Amino acid sequence: MPKVNKLIRESSPYLLQHAHNPVDWQAWGEEALTQAKKEDKPILLSIGYAACHWCHVMEHESFEDEEVAKVMNENYVCIKLDREERPDIDQIYMDAIQTMGLNGGWPLNVFLMPNQKPFYGGTYFPKNKWLEILDKVAIAFQSSKSQLEESADKFAQALNTADGEKLNLGSLKTNEFEARILSEAYQKLSSFLDWDNGGTLGAPKFPMPVIWQFLMKYAFHSHNPEAKKALEFTLTSMADGGIYDQIGGGFARYSVDAEWFAPHFEKMLYDNGQLISLYADAFRFTENPYFKEIFEDSIRFSVREIMDPYCRFYSALDADSEGEEGKFYTWTYEELIKILGEDAKPVLKFFNAKEEGNWENNRNILFRHSSIEDFCIAEKLDLENFENQLKSAKDQLLEAREERIRPAMDDKILTGWNALQMKGICDAYKAHQDEKYKAIAQDNFVFLSEFVWDGNHLFRSFKNDQIKIKGYLEDYALTIQASLALFEITADSKTLDFAEKLTNYTIQNFYDEKEKLFFYTDKLSEELIARKKEIFDNVIPSSNSIMIENLHWLGILKGNSRFTEISEQMLKQIQHLLPREPKFLANYASTYALKAYQSYDIVIVGKKAEEFQKALWGQYLPNTFIMAIPEESNEQLVWKGKEIINTKTTIYVCENNACQQPVYTVEDALDQIRK
Repeated sequence: MPKVNKLIRESSPYLLQHAHNPVDWQAWGEEALTQAKKEDKPILLSIGYAACHWCHVMEHESFEDEEVAKVMNENYVCIKLDREERPDIDQIYMDAIQTMGLNGGWPLNVFLMPNQKPFYGGTYFPKNKWLEILDKVAIAFQSSKSQLEESADKFAQALNTADGEKLNLGSLKTNEFEARILSEAYQKLSSFLDWDNGGTLGAPKFPMPVIWQFLMKYAFHSHNPEAKKALEFTLTSMADGGIYDQIGGGFARYSVDAEWFAPHFEKMLYDNGQLISLYADAFRFTENPYFKEIFEDSIRFSVREIMDPYCRFYSALDADSEGEEGKFYTWTYEELIKILGEDAKPVLKFFNAKEEGNWENNRNILFRHSSIEDFCIAEKLDLENFENQLKSAKDQLLEAREERIRPAMDDKILTGWNALQMKGICDAYKAHQDEKYKAIAQDNFVFLSEFVWDGNHLFRSFKNDQIKIKGYLEDYALTIQASLALFEITADSKTLDFAEKLTNYTIQNFYDEKEKLFFYTDKLSEELIARKKEIFDNVIPSSNSIMIENLHWLGILKGNSRFTEISEQMLKQIQHLLPREPKFLANYASTYALKAYQSYDIVIVGKKAEEFQKALWGQYLPNTFIMAIPEESNEQLVWKGKEIINTKTTIYVCENNACQQPVYTVEDALDQIRK
């Protein structure tokens, strides 16, 4: 039998990928950490994720190599970590690498003292360089251990420096939330906008939905045409580019270039959930039908390729298949002609396919340069005929692609990422009332509220019908947010009550009364060398910023002044940073708009409640929470006292439960909102 290491016991697809390496890998846990202390060996902590291309490259070059494995096994306790399962540990050691002045990324390889304190590390290394580093670190540990301990102690001390001290939290002493803060944030952000390609300047380019959500809200509130133009240009550029799967829908993780052309082909659930929200909201804001096409196709991709029969979503699809990056998604010109025929040459021109290929190894990444309408005008084609030809070609290529060897799938089911997808589908329902969307969201809520919630704690990961790892703030914050989104589209009380229950737990177990922000880890979780707070947005919005929004709406919907107070205190801690770092605090800026401008809780009661609700959703109204109930109800405080007047469907436009005169038409309600 081939040799296996201790990772064979694990459920994480990433760890299982390394279970047959000759390296004596272990998972992070008591057994490995105790061994390091007992044998007085440094820990080699290698962090990655299943869809990580360079993780695969380093595995093939080094971790599958007997020579390298021998050096690692003799000198180190080797620990493999899935960053998606343990973002708390990944966060600590990524911060450590950056504190050392080194470049971070994945794979992240960090050398630790036996007490888990870091002293050196880096990301991908080619085999020869890796062997050199392994030897030098091993010699240093034997000959200069006291210096390494001193260095590691300093890094650990830096990791434990309070965020308030580093960021000067709460330094803007004001009780007001002023719109000028958002204008200043936009002015700073606008200096980073790429007016040639969309997105922000530079490469590689990540979609960063959180930035464009802020731009959309700012454009709405300020009536700023430049912000709206930047939003539409970026969303169109991304959807036209190779980063978007032109045949099957869904977005890749990032583009390696500035033009959105060549993606790093892995598809992540967290990206696609947020991008569904973004394009659905942008469709309501701009009424651009292209954006509707994108969110609908992205949902179809998610359902077809990463959803299980119970409406639970897997984490990611790999970039590689058959040992080659992007092979599943790219085409030679000959393949395209063979599948589509010579008559399809206009389609190939539309997608910029070339006989010699437009990418590596004579292969083509399909992308667009223009809208279908503009292409047909330029090529003198009949629009309706070309649209039919294009649809047929996409169907044929998708069918042909399904016969290929598929990229590997990371089939663990993560709580927070499922919540992002659920919210995306709820937002899509508000933009286009497809009842299938609501049904998927409701089934996904069953997973979040019954499978990964045990009645006391939320858990991070689900696989093989087993829950593991206590949830992080990200999981709680995103699940609360998704539950609120589902409450808005269903008026199902159990979704709101579940959000309230999770919020109470989060305040009790994550909230720091001193700094008025939440820790990333539960106070009942494993004690690590540092307990961190997630302050800045990344590819997923900061969990603290999401909690501000959650507490804002829950304070209103549940009439809980404590929730409102915490929400405002948190925002006051951060607001001085918004004009300085809007790229990394965009979700705080979005939540700031809830305070700087009026936000409305709207209750519609009567036979036409859902019809009126859908009409209001037809407008982009970001500071609103619109509920529809067919008959009077006191089940929730926010519904209490909302009566049907003179048998007419009645609309109550309220600010924190203080309501204006009830009205009976959507137009009158809009007048009250816009006054």
